[in-house]
Amino acid sequence: MKRYLPLFASAAICAALPVSAQDAKTYPAPSEIVAAAKADEWVAIAPSDLLVMDLAPDSKGKPRRVVIQLIPAPFSQGWVSNIRKLAAAHWWDGTSINRVQDNYVVQWGDATEKKSLPAGLAVVPESEYVTQIGKGFDLKNFLPNFLAAFPDYAKKFPEVAEIDSKEFEIQLKRRMESTADPYAKGNRNLGGWPTGGNYENGTFWPTHCYAMVGVGRNLSPDTGTGAELYAVIGHAPRHLDRNIALVGRVIEGIEHMSSLPRGTGALGFYEKEEERVPILSVRLGNEAKDVPAFEYLSTDSDSFAAYADARANRRDPFFNIPAGGADICNIPVPIRRKAN
Repeated sequence: MKRYLPLFASAAICAALPVSAQDAKTYPAPSEIVAAAKADEWVAIAPSDLLVMDLAPDSKGKPRRVVIQLIPAPFSQGWVSNIRKLAAAHWWDGTSINRVQDNYVVQWGDATEKKSLPAGLAVVPESEYVTQIGKGFDLKNFLPNFLAAFPDYAKKFPEVAEIDSKEFEIQLKRRMESTADPYAKGNRNLGGWPTGGNYENGTFWPTHCYAMVGVGRNLSPDTGTGAELYAVIGHAPRHLDRNIALVGRVIEGIEHMSSLPRGTGALGFYEKEEERVPILSVRLGNEAKDVPAFEYLSTDSDSFAAYADARANRRDPFFNIPAGGADICNIPVPIRRKAN
Protein backbone atom coordinates (compact mmCIF):
# COMPACT_ATOMS: atom_id res chain seq x y z
CA MET A 1 0.00 0.00 0.00
CA LYS A 2 1.37 3.35 -0.98
CA ARG A 3 1.63 6.14 1.55
CA TYR A 4 2.65 9.79 1.67
CA LEU A 5 3.96 12.28 4.16
CA PRO A 6 3.08 16.00 4.32
CA LEU A 7 5.80 17.90 2.50
CA PHE A 8 7.90 20.20 4.70
CA ALA A 9 5.47 19.61 7.58
CA SER A 10 7.92 20.48 10.31
CA ALA A 11 9.11 23.70 8.65
CA ALA A 12 5.79 24.95 7.36
CA ILE A 13 4.57 28.49 7.83
CA CYS A 14 1.33 27.52 9.42
CA ALA A 15 -2.00 29.16 8.79
CA ALA A 16 -3.85 27.71 11.74
CA LEU A 17 -7.39 28.48 12.77
CA PRO A 18 -7.94 31.03 15.54
CA VAL A 19 -8.00 29.65 19.06
CA SER A 20 -11.53 29.06 20.29
CA ALA A 21 -12.94 30.76 23.35
CA GLN A 22 -13.16 27.38 25.04
CA ASP A 23 -9.44 26.74 24.70
CA ALA A 24 -7.87 27.63 28.03
CA LYS A 25 -4.48 26.12 27.26
CA THR A 26 -1.44 28.25 28.03
CA TYR A 27 0.78 28.60 24.97
CA PRO A 28 4.52 29.33 25.13
CA ALA A 29 6.02 32.34 23.39
CA PRO A 30 8.35 31.69 20.42
CA SER A 31 11.38 32.54 22.56
CA GLU A 32 10.32 29.96 25.15
CA ILE A 33 9.98 27.28 22.48
CA VAL A 34 13.49 28.05 21.22
CA ALA A 35 14.91 28.01 24.75
CA ALA A 36 13.37 24.58 25.35
CA ALA A 37 14.63 23.05 22.08
CA LYS A 38 16.63 19.85 22.51
CA ALA A 39 20.38 19.93 22.03
CA ASP A 40 20.19 17.59 19.03
CA GLU A 41 17.82 19.99 17.25
CA TRP A 42 20.60 22.55 16.87
CA VAL A 43 22.98 22.45 13.90
CA ALA A 44 26.58 23.63 14.24
CA ILE A 45 27.85 26.25 11.79
CA ALA A 46 31.33 25.40 10.52
CA PRO A 47 33.91 28.15 11.22
CA SER A 48 34.92 28.01 7.55
CA ASP A 49 31.37 29.06 6.65
CA LEU A 50 31.73 32.32 8.58
CA LEU A 51 32.99 35.65 7.26
CA VAL A 52 34.35 37.82 10.08
CA MET A 53 34.56 41.57 9.43
CA ASP A 54 36.30 43.85 11.92
CA LEU A 55 35.44 47.53 11.56
CA ALA A 56 37.37 50.44 13.01
CA PRO A 57 36.45 50.99 16.67
CA ASP A 58 33.53 53.30 17.43
CA SER A 59 33.89 56.83 18.85
CA LYS A 60 34.39 55.39 22.34
CA GLY A 61 37.10 52.99 21.19
CA LYS A 62 34.86 49.93 21.39
CA PRO A 63 35.64 47.16 18.87
CA ARG A 64 33.05 46.47 16.18
CA ARG A 65 32.85 42.97 14.74
CA VAL A 66 30.29 41.70 12.22
CA VAL A 67 29.94 37.93 11.72
CA ILE A 68 28.33 36.66 8.51
CA GLN A 69 27.29 33.10 7.77
CA LEU A 70 27.84 32.22 4.11
CA ILE A 71 24.93 30.51 2.41
CA PRO A 72 25.45 26.79 1.68
CA ALA A 73 24.77 24.81 -1.46
CA PRO A 74 22.67 24.70 -3.51
CA PHE A 75 22.38 28.51 -3.47
CA SER A 76 24.72 31.17 -4.93
CA GLN A 77 27.86 29.05 -4.81
CA GLY A 78 29.62 30.87 -7.65
CA TRP A 79 29.57 34.11 -5.68
CA VAL A 80 30.34 32.37 -2.38
CA SER A 81 33.45 30.84 -3.99
CA ASN A 82 34.52 34.33 -5.11
CA ILE A 83 33.98 35.69 -1.59
CA ARG A 84 36.20 32.97 -0.14
CA LYS A 85 38.95 33.95 -2.59
CA LEU A 86 38.54 37.65 -1.76
CA ALA A 87 38.78 36.91 1.97
CA ALA A 88 41.83 34.68 1.46
CA ALA A 89 43.50 37.54 -0.44
CA HIS A 90 42.62 39.98 2.38
CA TRP A 91 41.07 42.10 -0.34
CA TRP A 92 38.62 43.97 1.91
CA ASP A 93 41.33 45.10 4.35
CA GLY A 94 41.52 48.88 4.07
CA THR A 95 38.21 49.26 2.25
CA SER A 96 35.13 50.76 3.90
CA ILE A 97 31.40 50.91 4.48
CA ASN A 98 30.32 53.41 1.85
CA ARG A 99 26.53 53.44 1.88
CA VAL A 100 23.87 53.44 4.57
CA GLN A 101 20.37 53.94 3.20
CA ASP A 102 17.61 54.23 5.76
CA ASN A 103 15.20 51.27 5.91
CA TYR A 104 17.14 49.53 3.16
CA VAL A 105 20.81 48.47 3.10
CA VAL A 106 24.36 49.00 4.33
CA GLN A 107 26.93 48.51 1.56
CA TRP A 108 30.69 48.02 1.69
CA GLY A 109 33.65 47.56 -0.65
CA ASP A 110 36.23 49.68 -2.45
CA ALA A 111 34.94 53.26 -2.60
CA THR A 112 37.47 54.16 -5.30
CA GLU A 113 36.43 51.23 -7.52
CA LYS A 114 40.09 51.06 -8.57
CA LYS A 115 41.43 48.29 -6.33
CA SER A 116 42.56 45.29 -8.36
CA LEU A 117 40.62 42.09 -7.80
CA PRO A 118 42.42 38.79 -7.14
CA ALA A 119 42.84 36.45 -10.06
CA GLY A 120 40.47 33.59 -10.69
CA LEU A 121 37.14 35.13 -9.76
CA ALA A 122 34.22 33.55 -11.61
CA VAL A 123 31.74 35.41 -13.77
CA VAL A 124 28.46 34.03 -12.48
CA PRO A 125 25.44 33.99 -14.82
CA GLU A 126 22.06 35.47 -13.90
CA SER A 127 20.55 31.99 -14.06
CA GLU A 128 22.27 31.29 -10.72
CA TYR A 129 19.93 33.69 -8.90
CA VAL A 130 17.61 30.68 -8.66
CA THR A 131 18.23 26.98 -8.10
CA GLN A 132 16.50 24.39 -10.28
CA ILE A 133 15.41 21.32 -8.34
CA GLY A 134 13.42 18.93 -10.47
CA LYS A 135 10.43 19.94 -12.53
CA GLY A 136 6.80 20.15 -11.57
CA PHE A 137 5.19 17.54 -9.36
CA ASP A 138 6.81 14.50 -10.96
CA LEU A 139 7.96 12.44 -7.97
CA LYS A 140 10.73 10.67 -9.86
CA ASN A 141 12.08 14.04 -10.99
CA PHE A 142 11.36 16.41 -8.12
CA LEU A 143 11.63 14.60 -4.80
CA PRO A 144 15.02 12.85 -5.23
CA ASN A 145 16.56 16.13 -6.42
CA PHE A 146 14.97 17.99 -3.52
CA LEU A 147 16.26 15.51 -0.94
CA ALA A 148 19.72 15.66 -2.51
CA ALA A 149 19.72 19.45 -2.20
CA PHE A 150 18.30 19.46 1.34
CA PRO A 151 19.42 16.15 2.88
CA ASP A 152 18.05 17.01 6.34
CA TYR A 153 14.59 16.26 4.98
CA ALA A 154 15.44 12.74 3.83
CA LYS A 155 14.52 11.17 7.16
CA LYS A 156 10.99 12.54 6.81
CA PHE A 157 10.24 10.57 3.68
CA PRO A 158 9.91 6.86 2.98
CA GLU A 159 11.26 5.51 -0.26
CA VAL A 160 9.89 7.48 -3.20
CA ALA A 161 8.31 4.30 -4.55
CA GLU A 162 6.16 4.08 -1.43
CA ILE A 163 4.71 7.58 -1.75
CA ASP A 164 1.38 7.97 -3.47
CA SER A 165 2.05 10.32 -6.39
CA LYS A 166 -1.41 11.83 -6.53
CA GLU A 167 -1.56 12.49 -2.79
CA PHE A 168 1.92 14.00 -2.96
CA GLU A 169 0.81 16.38 -5.70
CA ILE A 170 -2.29 17.42 -3.74
CA GLN A 171 -0.27 18.00 -0.59
CA LEU A 172 2.45 19.93 -2.41
CA LYS A 173 -0.06 22.23 -4.08
CA ARG A 174 -1.84 22.80 -0.78
CA ARG A 175 1.41 23.75 0.93
CA MET A 176 2.39 25.97 -1.98
CA GLU A 177 -0.90 27.85 -1.97
CA SER A 178 -0.94 28.28 1.82
CA THR A 179 2.39 30.17 1.81
CA ALA A 180 2.10 32.08 -1.45
CA ASP A 181 2.65 35.84 -1.43
CA PRO A 182 3.24 38.50 -4.11
CA TYR A 183 6.88 37.42 -4.38
CA ALA A 184 6.69 33.63 -4.60
CA LYS A 185 4.21 30.81 -5.14
CA GLY A 186 5.48 29.26 -1.93
CA ASN A 187 7.86 30.18 0.91
CA ARG A 188 9.76 27.91 3.28
CA ASN A 189 12.70 27.87 5.63
CA LEU A 190 14.80 25.21 3.91
CA GLY A 191 18.10 23.93 5.24
CA GLY A 192 18.09 26.72 7.80
CA TRP A 193 17.49 29.57 5.33
CA PRO A 194 14.45 31.58 4.21
CA THR A 195 13.53 30.70 0.63
CA GLY A 196 10.90 31.44 -1.93
CA GLY A 197 9.94 28.92 -4.54
CA ASN A 198 7.87 28.00 -7.53
CA TYR A 199 6.98 24.37 -6.96
CA GLU A 200 5.36 24.09 -10.37
CA ASN A 201 8.70 24.43 -12.13
CA GLY A 202 10.95 23.32 -9.26
CA THR A 203 12.84 26.59 -8.72
CA PHE A 204 13.93 27.94 -5.33
CA TRP A 205 15.79 31.06 -4.21
CA PRO A 206 16.91 32.77 -0.97
CA THR A 207 14.87 35.77 0.17
CA HIS A 208 15.79 39.33 1.14
CA CYS A 209 14.95 39.25 4.85
CA TYR A 210 16.48 41.48 7.51
CA ALA A 211 20.27 40.97 7.88
CA MET A 212 20.60 38.95 4.66
CA VAL A 213 23.76 39.75 2.69
CA GLY A 214 23.77 40.28 -1.06
CA VAL A 215 26.12 41.10 -3.93
CA GLY A 216 26.20 44.62 -5.35
CA ARG A 217 26.16 44.84 -9.13
CA ASN A 218 25.77 47.17 -12.09
CA LEU A 219 23.04 46.86 -14.71
CA SER A 220 22.24 43.47 -16.25
CA PRO A 221 23.91 41.31 -17.46
CA ASP A 222 26.46 42.19 -14.76
CA THR A 223 25.91 40.04 -11.63
CA GLY A 224 28.74 41.34 -9.44
CA THR A 225 31.82 39.49 -8.27
CA GLY A 226 31.12 39.51 -4.53
CA ALA A 227 33.65 42.29 -3.87
CA GLU A 228 30.80 44.74 -3.27
CA LEU A 229 28.41 43.47 -0.60
CA TYR A 230 25.38 44.80 1.25
CA ALA A 231 23.28 43.81 4.26
CA VAL A 232 19.56 44.45 4.63
CA ILE A 233 18.81 46.79 7.57
CA GLY A 234 15.16 47.59 6.91
CA HIS A 235 11.84 46.11 5.93
CA ALA A 236 12.46 43.08 3.75
CA PRO A 237 13.01 44.29 0.14
CA ARG A 238 11.60 41.11 -1.40
CA HIS A 239 11.32 42.80 -4.82
CA LEU A 240 15.08 42.20 -5.08
CA ASP A 241 14.65 38.43 -4.91
CA ARG A 242 15.89 36.71 -8.09
CA ASN A 243 17.38 40.03 -9.26
CA ILE A 244 20.50 40.04 -7.09
CA ALA A 245 22.56 37.22 -5.57
CA LEU A 246 22.14 36.55 -1.86
CA VAL A 247 25.24 35.01 -0.31
CA GLY A 248 24.71 34.96 3.46
CA ARG A 249 23.31 36.63 6.55
CA VAL A 250 24.67 38.62 9.47
CA ILE A 251 24.39 36.42 12.55
CA GLU A 252 26.11 38.73 15.02
CA GLY A 253 26.94 42.44 15.03
CA ILE A 254 24.18 43.77 12.77
CA GLU A 255 23.84 46.66 15.26
CA HIS A 256 27.23 47.93 14.10
CA MET A 257 25.65 48.46 10.69
CA SER A 258 22.05 49.40 11.41
CA SER A 259 23.06 52.15 13.87
CA LEU A 260 25.42 53.95 11.48
CA PRO A 261 24.61 57.51 10.34
CA ARG A 262 22.60 57.53 7.13
CA GLY A 263 24.39 58.68 4.01
CA THR A 264 23.21 62.00 2.57
CA GLY A 265 24.18 61.27 -1.03
CA ALA A 266 22.10 59.57 -3.68
CA LEU A 267 20.90 56.12 -2.51
CA GLY A 268 22.45 56.73 0.90
CA PHE A 269 26.09 56.84 -0.21
CA TYR A 270 28.47 58.82 1.95
CA GLU A 271 29.60 61.97 0.18
CA LYS A 272 32.85 62.50 2.09
CA GLU A 273 35.72 60.14 2.75
CA GLU A 274 35.71 60.88 6.48
CA GLU A 275 32.12 59.65 6.72
CA ARG A 276 33.04 56.15 5.59
CA VAL A 277 33.62 53.46 8.19
CA PRO A 278 37.02 51.80 7.68
CA ILE A 279 37.19 48.02 7.42
CA LEU A 280 40.24 46.73 9.26
CA SER A 281 40.03 43.13 8.11
CA VAL A 282 37.76 40.44 6.70
CA ARG A 283 38.66 36.79 7.29
CA LEU A 284 36.98 33.43 7.06
CA GLY A 285 36.00 32.17 10.50
CA ASN A 286 38.67 29.47 10.60
CA GLU A 287 41.34 32.13 9.97
CA ALA A 288 40.10 34.81 12.39
CA LYS A 289 40.93 35.07 16.08
CA ASP A 290 38.53 34.65 19.00
CA VAL A 291 35.53 33.58 16.93
CA PRO A 292 32.86 31.84 19.02
CA ALA A 293 31.05 28.74 17.80
CA PHE A 294 27.54 29.27 16.46
CA GLU A 295 24.57 27.01 15.78
CA TYR A 296 21.09 27.36 14.32
CA LEU A 297 17.81 25.64 15.13
CA SER A 298 17.19 22.99 12.49
CA THR A 299 14.27 24.02 10.30
CA ASP A 300 13.44 20.33 10.05
CA SER A 301 13.00 19.94 13.81
CA ASP A 302 9.82 19.62 15.86
CA SER A 303 10.83 22.67 17.88
CA PHE A 304 11.14 24.78 14.74
CA ALA A 305 7.68 23.64 13.62
CA ALA A 306 6.26 24.75 16.98
CA TYR A 307 8.25 27.98 16.83
CA ALA A 308 7.02 28.76 13.28
CA ASP A 309 3.42 28.12 14.35
CA ALA A 310 3.86 30.37 17.39
CA ARG A 311 5.31 33.17 15.22
CA ALA A 312 2.31 32.88 12.89
CA ASN A 313 -0.25 32.54 15.68
CA ARG A 314 0.74 34.41 18.83
CA ARG A 315 -1.32 32.91 21.64
CA ASP A 316 0.91 33.87 24.57
CA PRO A 317 -0.72 36.18 27.17
CA PHE A 318 0.14 39.56 25.58
CA PHE A 319 -1.78 38.79 22.38
CA ASN A 320 -5.55 38.87 22.01
CA ILE A 321 -5.94 37.78 18.36
CA PRO A 322 -3.68 35.27 16.58
CA ALA A 323 -2.72 36.57 13.14
CA GLY A 324 -3.30 33.25 11.40
CA GLY A 325 -0.12 33.50 9.36
CA ALA A 326 3.27 35.15 8.93
CA ASP A 327 5.47 36.00 6.00
CA ILE A 328 8.76 34.15 5.62
CA CYS A 329 10.82 37.05 6.98
CA ASN A 330 8.78 37.16 10.19
CA ILE A 331 9.94 33.64 11.06
CA PRO A 332 13.69 34.23 11.41
CA VAL A 333 15.75 31.13 11.97
CA PRO A 334 17.04 31.15 15.58
CA ILE A 335 20.85 31.38 15.78
CA ARG A 336 22.89 31.40 18.96
CA ARG A 337 26.40 31.09 20.29
CA LYS A 338 27.10 27.47 21.04
CA ALA A 339 27.50 26.68 24.72
CA ASN A 340 30.94 25.47 25.80
